[in-house]
Amino acid sequence: MLDATSDHHRQVEFNSEKILASTFESGPIRPPSEGGSHSLLLRTTRNCPWNRCKFCYGIIYNRAIFERRSVDDIKKDIDSIKTISDEITSVSTQLGYKGKVTRDVGITMVNLAPRLNTSQNFLMVLNWLMFGGKTAFLQDANSLNMKTNSIVAVLNYLKKNCPTLDRITSYARSRTLDRKTFEELSEIRKAGLTRLHVGLETGDDELLKYMDKGVTSDQHVDACRKAKQAGFELSVYVMIDLGGRGMSDQHAANTARVLNKIDPDFIRLRPFALGPDLPVFEDYEKGVFRLSSPHQRLEELKNIVSSLTITGRMCFDHFLNCWYTDSSRRTTLFKQDYEGYKFPEQKNLVLELIEKGLQSDESVHMHVQEIIGMKNL
Repeated sequence: MLDATSDHHRQVEFNSEKILASTFESGPIRPPSEGGSHSLLLRTTRNCPWNRCKFCYGIIYNRAIFERRSVDDIKKDIDSIKTISDEITSVSTQLGYKGKVTRDVGITMVNLAPRLNTSQNFLMVLNWLMFGGKTAFLQDANSLNMKTNSIVAVLNYLKKNCPTLDRITSYARSRTLDRKTFEELSEIRKAGLTRLHVGLETGDDELLKYMDKGVTSDQHVDACRKAKQAGFELSVYVMIDLGGRGMSDQHAANTARVLNKIDPDFIRLRPFALGPDLPVFEDYEKGVFRLSSPHQRLEELKNIVSSLTITGRMCFDHFLNCWYTDSSRRTTLFKQDYEGYKFPEQKNLVLELIEKGLQSDESVHMHVQEIIGMKNL
């Protein structure tokens, strides 16, 4: 760690007050593959426009009303990001790193101005630049709900002020994509939005209705196909055990059917976790909804994977994919990186891993009751 009293530090000049005054808004949620330290989080909308899904219910947003932020407000946030970025890059240059942001740059700045260590905006931009300033994620749950000309204006301004970006992504609801014309989606794609994350959850119409997802399987297919045709990289989410024991077979069969029609670039698995504040919890208490065991969840996954003819990737990049290879639970059954397994080339490998998990004693894997801290599920 650098010594704040060294000559090396005294040679560096930057405006810490200017950095602290440059604030921007970030929301509470993002996909694991679009967050962490490497992505810039820019809030273009607040909360979720639906808030009715029985497995989510908008709880992450405290069920707050959906809002579209104005283009002017978003541009002010981008200006703040650029101000912070410019100050950090200036320090890098002064330290002889030629604009490349390293850990030493951050240490130097925090040692000279300790208050920076409590600024989430500064730390986010610093980490983002340390990873090359390559990716950004537009928050919250459905940025595509903005008017097309507003999204385009934001994207153009973001790319102008953050020229190192090569990937900009967002969540999008299928119903929203369905309402956008192909021309609108193409315009948004050309403006710089590169990847869309869509919550498919299931391809079964009965389950979509039961969970009040607000979309049909046909709408999922039409919307996602249109997005792909417009040039977007498509990442869709599937919830293992979303239908519980009672709807497992139809959930698996119809989800595979819809995935094959869409052929997304990424399938990201998010096994269902029950919570006491969710509407579906009431059905669980009444015995209407029955959760599956770890092996039963693997069987459902096996049924989906066996029927897939996709050419994308399947990813287990979430802690809820908690199947393990050993009783100490140090090694997950599936790798949990963001790129996952390429289909069809690695389809058999995934099936082999599933079989390995099924042959292991079920106690090796985590039951959902352990994940959410509930007894007697």
